[in-house]
Amino acid sequence: MTFGGVSAKLVKGHGVASGKTKDSRFPAGTISMQVPLFRQRGLDLSNFYLGSLNLDISPYSFVLQRPDFSFSQVKWSPDLQAENFSFYTCILEPIKDGNDSTSYEGFIYWPHPSTKPEFHKNPNVLEVIAPWIPDISYGDFLKLKCSKQAILFQK
Repeated sequence: MTFGGVSAKLVKGHGVASGKTKDSRFPAGTISMQVPLFRQRGLDLSNFYLGSLNLDISPYSFVLQRPDFSFSQVKWSPDLQAENFSFYTCILEPIKDGNDSTSYEGFIYWPHPSTKPEFHKNPNVLEVIAPWIPDISYGDFLKLKCSKQAILFQK
């Protein structure tokens, strides 16, 4: 399997995935509401942080290819229509002082824009679900690696 990678900057998202933004529809965040439904469909995210990392890959863009998991018509909220989701395995490597450090396996989390009614983001930002990564902050850079069969990065 061939991997491609880009440098990505950790940026602020909407805060609804983790529940940091107070929205009475998602008191503990959207991810906490979705995880049990993904588990029922074969994707166990119980070892992952219940939020997402928003990674800006500018000046690169991406082309989604083949997901590792794809779920249609997931009705995860009584307040929203059912959504389609795809997940792409990835590896994150925080870059500290110009050096790569520990790597973390996660998933690019892709709620399909065609079924996602709210909270759209910059087209150069990918949302990633991963284990808790200590000592990272907004503005930090991480290396994002994915199988070229799953996602292509292009300039």
